[in-house]
Amino acid sequence: MSNFVSHKKLSPMFSAFTSQLSSVVIAKNVQDALHVPEWKEVILEEIKALEKNGTWKVIKLPKEKNTVDCKWVFTTKSRSNGSLERYKACLAAKEFTQTYGIDDIETFAPVAKLNSIRELLSMAS
Repeated sequence: MSNFVSHKKLSPMFSAFTSQLSSVVIAKNVQDALHVPEWKEVILEEIKALEKNGTWKVIKLPKEKNTVDCKWVFTTKSRSNGSLERYKACLAAKEFTQTYGIDDIETFAPVAKLNSIRELLSMAS
């Protein structure tokens, strides 16, 4: 296998990229992430963005409803030369635990970005 996949056969740019991948530790859970300042900062930014968009608010849970768990997903974004561009965190709801009509009556629809709409319109025309 080493005859086909070797670090020496990679392009210099991709080689630099792969060598940088192991230098950043990606958090496995929110408890670990809160101990690292960079992860803590992106967690707070994500919460602020959710509050600003109106997709997040704290309410008292009615007795007949079940809570929907959520999970933090952590990743990084790298530049083409392998250097770290930024840390990313996303709070994802475990929607598979919901029963429509019992636990929820609304459907979340993601917001399209302006660039996506432009691309769609350019393809349609």
